[in-house]
Amino acid sequence: QLQLVESGGGLVQAGGSLRLSCAATLSILAMDPVGWYRQAPGRQRELVASIGRQGHIVYADSVKGRFTLSRDNAENTVNLQMNSLESADTAVYYCYGRHGVFESWGRGTQVTVSS
Repeated sequence: QLQLVESGGGLVQAGGSLRLSCAATLSILAMDPVGWYRQAPGRQRELVASIGRQGHIVYADSVKGRFTLSRDNAENTVNLQMNSLESADTAVYYCYGRHGVFESWGRGTQVTVSS
């Protein structure tokens, strides 16, 4: 069974940085895909970044050049480094992963960017 647990959210000023981490109960390397979504108040959940088993990474246009997705094999985590944060990045960030027949969402972590 796949379980995902997020950490690293918080409050930051515009222009600042945060790093989100998602720990999984199954191998991150075997997931296809695994990554991050976000949902702002009154808006639909949207893809932020994801990585497939072969290592191909997809980013939302709004975060390209500011956010970096990576996998940590030793820790079995997928991490999202967020730089140059903007107020528009304020949302609940969810980790999502699919491992064979299993798929799961984390409970989410709040990111708030103050202007």
